[in-house]
This record gives sequence, structure tokens and C-alpha cells, in this order.
Amino acid sequence: MTQPPDDAPETPMQRALRLKTAALQAKPQPPGGRGAKRPASGIAAGASKPWMKR
Repeated sequence: MTQPPDDAPETPMQRALRLKTAALQAKPQPPGGRGAKRPASGIAAGASKPWMKR
């Protein structure tokens, strides 16, 4: 993809995306950072669907 020239007008979609990312970056982040993995639950992966076992 090619980048538009810097003097090109900003589309409404680009403006909305820019404002959304700015709002997300302004929020306080959790200690693990964005996208930190949650700890695994106490049940095994197939325990909730015993009929799927073989």
C-alpha cells in the first residue's frame, strides 16, 4: 500500500481511528501491559465437554 501525501485531507474514518487510538493510549494501562495473558482457570480444557472425549 502506498502512503497518501502529507497534505492530503484526513478522511472521517482516519480521524475516528486517530481519536480512538489517542483515547486508548490516554487510559491508564494495567501492570502487565496491554494484552497480558490471564491465568488459566482451574478446569482442564476438555472437562467442560466430556462427550467430546474419545
